[in-house]
Parts: sequence; structure tokens; C-alpha cells
Amino acid sequence: MNLINKKVTHKRFGMGSIVKHNDSSIEIHFASEKKMFVFPDVFGKHLKLHDKSAAKSLEEIIQKKEKEQKEQERKKEEEKKLQRKKLALRLEHEKLMKNHKLHPESQMVFWCDTEEQNSSFSEWKVFSGVIKSGNNKGKPNKPSRLHQNSAVLLTAIDSNMPEKDRRILGVYMVNEDFIGKLCEDGYIPAHSKYRIQLTEQESDQLLFWQYYINEKSPKKMTWKTGKYRYFENSWMAQILLDIVSLKSDPNERELAQQFLKHFCRMNQITVQELPKPNGALMRI
Repeated sequence: MNLINKKVTHKRFGMGSIVKHNDSSIEIHFASEKKMFVFPDVFGKHLKLHDKSAAKSLEEIIQKKEKEQKEQERKKEEEKKLQRKKLALRLEHEKLMKNHKLHPESQMVFWCDTEEQNSSFSEWKVFSGVIKSGNNKGKPNKPSRLHQNSAVLLTAIDSNMPEKDRRILGVYMVNEDFIGKLCEDGYIPAHSKYRIQLTEQESDQLLFWQYYINEKSPKKMTWKTGKYRYFENSWMAQILLDIVSLKSDPNERELAQQFLKHFCRMNQITVQELPKPNGALMRI
């Protein structure tokens, strides 16, 4: 808007006339001196515009600017809150990493449905599912036992096959900085390097129940509900060792060996001292 030559009254300097203005400043000639002010902030409290039409337009500009300033302040406050939250999470993350104690059953076996058999390997992550009841009903399950030393075993079973024929499809270490206790969305991402997908032929040779056992019912092979369950660290090491033996391609075998070495180091396992697999299938 054009305010040149518009008459104004200042509380201290009296009557004056606008000679210059832009988006951030305004110059006014008073009877005895020239003054520069911040535009449009000077209006309202200190300066009054005589022209009613111009004053109305100016009021709209001021209101718009005040609204924009409030929005900027709100965004800054939201950003501060976000930064404080990130800092708190980082400190909690560092504390958990520092004080972590190995749990003997911190490995996860996941039941992949038909769709997940593809997405698990294309996206290299799984979803832990949602809580079915209680105050947290509908919220994602928190895989609280998973830590840097944890691996996720991907399994599946054909609808027309008995549970004993559950096949191992692949395996991955969790992401390098993943901590299950801090997982809010239920997604468990894979490590950037340690991830293996088995071929169909390899998968047919690697049955889950060769390694897994329910101690209360050692000969029983059932999986009634739930997307996952935890199992022993040593059983995962047995599986990785057998994957190394299955791999014929030199590069894939090398990765499997590195995976096994990394896993055993993270879980304080000596490969040479591993017992032979003794799951439910081996006890029939």
C-alpha cells in the first residue's frame, strides 16, 4: 500500500508526514526533525494514521503480521519441544546401551504370512503387531527384549502343511542402534549388512522345529497365536551355523560366516562349544 504524504501523529514528536516506507521501515518528517521507525510495528501504540481508509488497510496488514509472528513463535516452540524430546530419547538410548545386560532369550522368530514373505525381504523389516486387549489395546507391540545382539528369524508355513514343517526363510540382525524398549511404532528394521534370504531349496532343508523347543512340552509343536515369540541365543547361533553349511555360493557363504562371527561376538557365544540342535523335531 502507498502511504507517501499520508499525515500521522506521534505521541512524542507530534504531527508529521510519511516520506518513505518499505516492508520493514518507514521515514516520517516532523516539524523539526526526520525519524525512521520499524514498519508496521510503530503504528498502533505510538503512531496514528489520519486517513481512515489507509488506517483500516494498515490494521489488516498489522493483524496479518501479528498472526504470522504468532505462527512462527508456535513453530519455534514446537521445534524446541521436539529437540527436547529427541535429546531425552538420545540420553535414554545411551543409558540403555551402556547398561545393557544380555538376556539369554533375546532372539525373535517371526511368522510371515503370504504378503510378508515378500515385504520382509524387499523392505527388510517386520511389524510386531498390535496389542489385543487392555489399556493399550490397538497400540503396537513393543519388542522389549530386542537389542543390538538380537536377530530376527523369518519363518512361514504353507496353509495345508502341519506345524512341524515350518520353514526358515531368512534371518537378519536388528538395526545397529535399535533398542526394543524404545520402539514406539512396532517396526523392527534390519542391520545394514547382516541380513540373509534363503533360496526355496535351502529353506526346505532348514526347519524351525529342528532347533526350537517348548521346555514344558518338549515333543509338542504348536504355534496358536501371535506374530512372534522369543527364543534362546544359542539356538539362533545353531541356525546361523547351519546356514553357513547350506550356502554354496562363495560370496553368500562369506557373508553367512561374517554374520555368525558377529552374532556370536555380540552374544558372547563360542561356536566350538555350541551343542547340536535338539529341537522338538529331533525328539520324535
